[in-house]
Amino acid sequence: MSGAELLVVAEEAARAAATELIAHQAAAHSSVEAKSSPTDPVSAADLAAEGAIRSVLAARRPDDAILGEEGDDRPGTSGLRWVVDPLDGTVNYLYGIPQWCVSVACEGQVGVIFDPLGDHLFSVVVGEPPLLNGKPIAGSSCDQVGRALVATGFGYDPAVRRGQGAIVARLLPEVRDIRRGGSAALDLAWLAAGRYDAYFERGVQAWDTAAGLLICEGAGLETRVLDASGAQGAGVLVAPPAIINELFALVAAG
Repeated sequence: MSGAELLVVAEEAARAAATELIAHQAAAHSSVEAKSSPTDPVSAADLAAEGAIRSVLAARRPDDAILGEEGDDRPGTSGLRWVVDPLDGTVNYLYGIPQWCVSVACEGQVGVIFDPLGDHLFSVVVGEPPLLNGKPIAGSSCDQVGRALVATGFGYDPAVRRGQGAIVARLLPEVRDIRRGGSAALDLAWLAAGRYDAYFERGVQAWDTAAGLLICEGAGLETRVLDASGAQGAGVLVAPPAIINELFALVAAG
C-alpha cells in the first residue's frame, strides 16, 4: 500500500474517532475516572474513540501492529505499526476548551492530526510537504531565540511540574514568550504550520508525538531528544535549524 493509500486510512480512522468524541462530549463529565493522578482523567469518550480507530484499522490494515494510549498493544506481521492517540488534550475536552485533537500515525509513513471543532486536518506522507486541509504548510524560519514564541506542556505529577516550572522560569526571559495549550499533538501541528516557533516537553509518550513529529519534520523543523531529568521523563525539542542548538542548551538541563 502506498503512502497516499495509508494516508486515506489514517484520515478515516481520525475522523471516526472524532465522531465518537463529539457524540460523547456533553456527557463526558459524568463518565470520568482517574488515570495516573486525580488531574489526569480518562472518559468513556477516550475508549470509544480508540475503539473507532481500531475498528477502521482492523478492517483496512488487519496485519499491522497498533500502539494506542487506551487499548492493548496489537502485534502485527506486516512490518508496519500504527501509533494512535484517540484524544489528546483530555482535560481541555472535559472543560469545553476547544484545543484537543485525534492523532494517528503509521510509523515512518504517514501522520494525521485532526482538530474536529476547527475542522483542521494536518497530514503528511513522509517525503512530501505536510498539508493543512490539503494546502501546504511550513514551519517557522525564526533565527533568533529572543524572538521565538515557544510552546510547552506540563505533566500531572507535582514533582514533575516543579522541574518543568524551573525550566520555564529559566527560559522565559530569553524568548519572546511561552504558550501552554494542553495538547502536545496539536502543539506540534500548530508548530508545523508556523503558529509557534518552537516546542519542547518532557514526559510525552509515543502516541502524543508520533504524528506531530512526522508533520514537523516535513515542515522543515529539526528535533532533539531531551533526556530524562530528575522526576521528568524523556522528551523532545522541535525548532527551526537556526535556533535549535541554543534552545537545547536552555532546556536540556533539568
